[in-house]
Amino acid sequence: MFNYVKESYNELVHKMSWPSFAQLQNSTIVVLVASVIFALVVLVMDISFENIMAAIYDTLGNLGR
Repeated sequence: MFNYVKESYNELVHKMSWPSFAQLQNSTIVVLVASVIFALVVLVMDISFENIMAAIYDTLGNLGR
């Protein structure tokens, strides 16, 4: 168990290549923009579905009168 922790630490410190701060900022901006676009798409789908269902319910409600 101790050997595993020692090897894991050694790999994290010496063998991994960590991104620079500028790369992290660029990745964060990409994720933020993608999240906003995804949220807007879901919003449009939600509003569209709400309007379609309201139209269907109005049509079905008028059929019974």
